[in-house]
Amino acid sequence: MSETATVPTAPLRARAEIDLGALRANVRALRARTPGAALMAVVKSDGYGHGAVPCARAALAAGATWLGTATPEEALALRAAGLPGRILCWLWVPGGPWRQAIEAGLDMSLSGMWALREAVAAAREAGRVARVQLKADTGLGRNGCQPGPDWAELVAAALRAEAEGLVRITGLWSHFACADEPGHPSIAAQLERFREMLAYAEEQGVRPEVRHIANSPAALTLPETHFDLVRTGIAMYGISPSPELGTPADFGLRPVMTLRASLALVKRAPRGHGVSYGHHYVTPGETTLGLVPVGYADGIPRHASGTGPVLVDGKWRTVAGRVAMDQFVVDLGGDEPAVGSEAVLFGPGDRGEPTAEDWAQACGTIAYEIVTRIGTRVPRVYVNGKELG
Repeated sequence: MSETATVPTAPLRARAEIDLGALRANVRALRARTPGAALMAVVKSDGYGHGAVPCARAALAAGATWLGTATPEEALALRAAGLPGRILCWLWVPGGPWRQAIEAGLDMSLSGMWALREAVAAAREAGRVARVQLKADTGLGRNGCQPGPDWAELVAAALRAEAEGLVRITGLWSHFACADEPGHPSIAAQLERFREMLAYAEEQGVRPEVRHIANSPAALTLPETHFDLVRTGIAMYGISPSPELGTPADFGLRPVMTLRASLALVKRAPRGHGVSYGHHYVTPGETTLGLVPVGYADGIPRHASGTGPVLVDGKWRTVAGRVAMDQFVVDLGGDEPAVGSEAVLFGPGDRGEPTAEDWAQACGTIAYEIVTRIGTRVPRVYVNGKELG
């Protein structure tokens, strides 16, 4: 659907309403908190489930100057959609689309010698300079080059390739392990290690355009980590990186996604009636049951069985029994809303509805997972898409 589509008057089975006005406001709020750094809008995993292309456009309109994706395929899709400017992609495997990325003008993260060799070979083949960023493993233990001899080898080889006109080293970067845990000792340790690895690379002659380590929690709470660029992912979508850090409202953010469904059935049930697979819920008395036509095939966590909150007819209800593939049931406690009435699974929370964080707490997970897992059977409907800036 288009970025300016409005909510349809006829009820859909379900829809994820994406408020692009809220996303733009979030980007402006994040920029205000990071005044000395440029802002990268991370739109990996289809914009954390919100839609990568519409969200990228809205973020750029609000002042983001970089886009970030995990995979090169995600980045190439942004280019194919006409997204301009700087795009960094960081999750490569051998044989990846290096030449296509070079020809699309992407910035490509390198974590080891194998990746540099493939990028250089593709640059020779394409006859163009590859834009590369060297990633340092400062303590997360995932992607990134280890300090010491490995970092020295990668820096030296990248500088040789730059001298040959095959690559341009555009950035040096890393990623925090525990920035969402205030006071965790690894934060200071990683920051110190990052400074050391930066200093070494720059002493050897690297002149990066940007140096960056701050993710959403660091952007919000650790100004000493901002360097030249901050990478904002979940915060841009109006979700706090951690309840320990504060609520979205504490940071001037508003959740962007509201997940709605239409009741497919309302019926009376006697006391002692089993509900859904396994009869893990049995009605405690005569009641009414409402059928919500979304399930784990739509991304509703099965772990929310018996715990997930839903707003129906102005009241919080709870998933009754197991979440099935395509549907789940709520006990309406005798209330009888009309079939087709709206069930709000989560949203900003300011109209009484649950939030993605409420669902995360109910499932024992994080809010990132709640929004990102909403599947393609649920159409995205974009609102407030006309205003720019």
